[in-house]
Amino acid sequence: MSENDNLQEADGKNEVETTETTQIEESTQNADSEATTENAEVETANTESTNVDQDVETEATDKDHHDEIEASNAEDAEDESNAERHEVEEKDYHAMSMDELATELNRLLKHHKIQTISKHVNEIKSEFNAKFSELLEEKKEEFVAEGGNEIDFYYSNDTKKLFNSLYKDYKQSINTYYKEREQNLKQNLENRLQIIEDIKGLLSVEENMGTTYKNFKELQEKWRNAGPIPRDKYNNAWNTYHHHVERFYDFLHLNNDLRDMDFKHNYDQKIKIIERAEELAQDENTNRSFRELQVLHKLWKEELGPVGKEHREEIWERFSNATKAIHDKRQAYFADMDKAHEKNLERKEEIIAQIATIAEDKNNSHSAWQKKIKEIEALREAFFKAGKVPIKVNEATWAKFKDAVRTFNRGKNGFYKDLKKDQYENLKKKKELIQIAEDNKDNDDFKTVTPLMKKIQNDWKKIGHVPRRDSDKIWKQFKNACNHYFDKMHAARKAEDQHLFDAFDKKVKLLDTLKTMELTEDPKADIEVLKSKIAEWKAIGHVPQSKRYIDGKFYKAIDDSFDKLKMDKAKLEMIKFDSKLENLANPDDTRLLDNEYNFIKKRIDEIKSEINQLENNLQFFSNVKSDNPLVKDVHKNIAKHKTDLDTWKAKLSKVRGMYN
Repeated sequence: MSENDNLQEADGKNEVETTETTQIEESTQNADSEATTENAEVETANTESTNVDQDVETEATDKDHHDEIEASNAEDAEDESNAERHEVEEKDYHAMSMDELATELNRLLKHHKIQTISKHVNEIKSEFNAKFSELLEEKKEEFVAEGGNEIDFYYSNDTKKLFNSLYKDYKQSINTYYKEREQNLKQNLENRLQIIEDIKGLLSVEENMGTTYKNFKELQEKWRNAGPIPRDKYNNAWNTYHHHVERFYDFLHLNNDLRDMDFKHNYDQKIKIIERAEELAQDENTNRSFRELQVLHKLWKEELGPVGKEHREEIWERFSNATKAIHDKRQAYFADMDKAHEKNLERKEEIIAQIATIAEDKNNSHSAWQKKIKEIEALREAFFKAGKVPIKVNEATWAKFKDAVRTFNRGKNGFYKDLKKDQYENLKKKKELIQIAEDNKDNDDFKTVTPLMKKIQNDWKKIGHVPRRDSDKIWKQFKNACNHYFDKMHAARKAEDQHLFDAFDKKVKLLDTLKTMELTEDPKADIEVLKSKIAEWKAIGHVPQSKRYIDGKFYKAIDDSFDKLKMDKAKLEMIKFDSKLENLANPDDTRLLDNEYNFIKKRIDEIKSEINQLENNLQFFSNVKSDNPLVKDVHKNIAKHKTDLDTWKAKLSKVRGMYN
């Protein structure tokens, strides 16, 4: 057997994996560093990717570099938690609010292994700090605009406190994990070194070749399951292991049957790997395909030995073609992602321009600023939801966005700073009115003080807004002082007019009696009873101004009672009128009587006019017989109007008599 017939050349080539298998997750040493953006990952991947065709066609002239790449890839795939890391759902943290970021951090801590979330936690932390920094700047500008000293500024909120607490929990947990991991790495290294020593010992053991081969395969299985070791020890341990594996295969060459059986096993397993790689080349999920390809390369390199020379070129070329197809698809995916990021950049540039336009708007009313504040908030949300931009312009775009928002906030703060100056002047004026109200709330000179209290109430309405934190407090002070005065005034006046309220109570009882009174069959007796009720009502006297409506209710009830009497309508009308006149009679105020006098005169004139019109209409019926229904109806109306005229004349006579 040739000396070169070893593991490295078993398939006819020094297989150089593409360096695109650079770890997606950060290394254990960098677990606590700030995570880079997805744009950075894309750029790194594209930069580090090599052409698979070149890998296949080029011999590994730099074996040390080749071994270093292989060892790095092998260890990355060997790390059992690496695959788990990629199962954590990717989310757009840039589009999340601070509350949403805190909630997402809490979810990751509760539902995922601590070693699988470092990248996500660092991205969340970066986004949270950026958003909180923006909020902090805004609050600081508001603080200074309100007259505060910058050195005294401090701001925090519940979301920030919650996030700090969650991140502290994460740091403690990840530190504990890495301390335990470090111990495990050291133990795994000792185990692997012992496996190497055991493989070396196989060459000096005199026993059946089948038994030796079986022991060798068991040691290989132990090596596969030994777990990760410290990175700085990995290359040396891996190269040493390969060296002694190669020596064993040279030793095994003495037994061709066992070697051929091993070659067949390796061939069958590598065919399965190739078939799986070809399936992955058809998978649309490029990231998932690429991650599993790493595992397949690890199996190919580390867990399987050589195959027969007649198959080496064929299976390697087939595996390389599948690998190239996956790499090409992944590069196309990143190219599409770059295009999407460029579109996101265009959208964000538009949003920044819109914010700048709103900031330049010179409309300085409170309502206009409130509208602009809502518009800016909507644009801020749209900016974060627009997605990521190319890494090369990420910081510059963020800086332009913050500058545009800061310019708007400065204009807003300047407006409300001036507005607050006016509000403080208004506050001073309202406090002066409160002092006047407080000084006079117990004053008994109602004639003098009441106009003053009404005036300061009107003055209060004319004064503009005050700072919100003072508004409710001073209004309560002013209202309480005014209410105290007017309650005292009303109580005093009520005491003076108590006899009026007593009269009202009596009239309410009398009205209730009238409403329930039953009439007899004797109209004259009923009329006398009604007249006595009227006399009793007048004898009770006046009621408070606000209660005089009860007089109208009483006389309406009297009229209703008169209407129920069975007697001549004209006579009844005059009796009701006499009752009405008694209500109108007031020697100190004749306005009601004057109104009634004028109303009656007007009504008399109207009736006379109607009679004249009817008499004129009769002239059209001069040739018509007197028993004609139309003629008879006109005569009937004339007679009725003349009867009404006599009644109204009688009323006028009675009113005139009231003036004497």
